[in-house]
Amino acid sequence: MERSNSYKDGLLFTAMVAVECTNVGLNILFKLAAGKGMSYFVFVFYSYAATTLVLLFFPFIFRSNTASLPLLKFPVISRICLLSLVGSSYQILGYTGIAYSSPTLASMISNLTPAFTFILAIIFRMEKLALRSLSTWAKIIGTVVSVSGAMLVVLYKGPAIISTSSMPSQSLLWLPQSIQSRWVIGGLLLLIENLLLSVWYIIQTQIMKLYPAEFVVTLLYGLFATIISAPICFMGESNLSAWRLKPDVELASIVYSAFFGLTFSAVVHTFGLRMKGPVYTAIFKPLSIAIAAIMSFIFLGEALHLGSVIGGVIICVGFYAVLWGKANDEGGKNEDSCKIPLLQSPSS
Repeated sequence: MERSNSYKDGLLFTAMVAVECTNVGLNILFKLAAGKGMSYFVFVFYSYAATTLVLLFFPFIFRSNTASLPLLKFPVISRICLLSLVGSSYQILGYTGIAYSSPTLASMISNLTPAFTFILAIIFRMEKLALRSLSTWAKIIGTVVSVSGAMLVVLYKGPAIISTSSMPSQSLLWLPQSIQSRWVIGGLLLLIENLLLSVWYIIQTQIMKLYPAEFVVTLLYGLFATIISAPICFMGESNLSAWRLKPDVELASIVYSAFFGLTFSAVVHTFGLRMKGPVYTAIFKPLSIAIAAIMSFIFLGEALHLGSVIGGVIICVGFYAVLWGKANDEGGKNEDSCKIPLLQSPSS
C-alpha cells in the first residue's frame, strides 16, 4: 500500500514538473514561430481549433464520468460563453506580450495569477478576509510583494548576468527607445493577461459548481473560444497569406499547443487537485521562471538580466507567502472539522 502511494506521488510530481516544462516550451515555440513572421492572431485561432478537435474524443473515452450528468441549461452555457470570451482575450494579449518581450518575462509575471485570484476571490466572497488572522496578513503582504516584483521586472531590465553575446546589456532605461517601449508594452500586456486569467479561474469555479464535468466543460470552452476568437483574429490579421501555415515551426507550435498547451495541462492539474489539493498544484508555478530562463537561453539565445533575477526572487517570496497563508487556512478548517464530532454528545 505504501509503495503504491509512493509510486502515485512520484508519478504526480513528475507530471506536474512536466506540465511547467511543456507550458514554457509552448511559449518558446511561439516565440520562434513569431520570429519567422507568424501572427499571434493566427496562432490563437488555430490553437483553439486544434485543441477542440483533440478534446472532442474525451467525453466519449471517459463516458462513465459523463453518463449521470444533468442536461446543459442556459445558466451554464452562458457562463461557458463568458469563459470563452475571457479566455480568448487573455490568450491574444498573452501571446502578443510574448512577441513584444520574452517567454522568461511571461513566466515571471505569470506568478502574479495566484495573487490576482486571491483579490478577486475576496471580492466575490469566495475567500474570507479575517484581519486578525496571521494567514490573512500573509496573503495580503504576499500579494503586494508579488505585484512589486512584477513591476520591477517590467520597468528594469538591468545588465546581463549570462549572455550569448559579447555586447554588454544595460538597464532598460539606457536601452534604445524602441526596445524599451516594446519591453514595457509586452510586460503590461502580460499583466493584463494574468488578471484576465484570474477572472477566468473565478468564472470556471462557478461553472464547476453548477456542472462538475471537466472534459465536457473544457470541450465546450474550446469550441466557443474558437467561434468567438474567429472574427477577432480575422479582423486582427486581414492578410490571407498569413493564414497559410508553413510545415516548420509554425505547424509544430500549433500541434504542440493542441496536445500540451491545454489538454495535457488540464488532465494533470485535475488529478493534482483531486489527489493533493490546490496548494500542492499551485506550488509548482515558480518552477516556470527557472525553466523559462534556461530554455530561452538555450533555444532563443536570450540573455539572463539582473532585473529579471531580482524581480523573479521578489515574486517568488510574495507568491509563497500567499501559499503559506492559504495552507494555514486549509489546515485550520481541517482541524475544526476533526474537532466537531468530539464535541458532540453521543446522546444527540
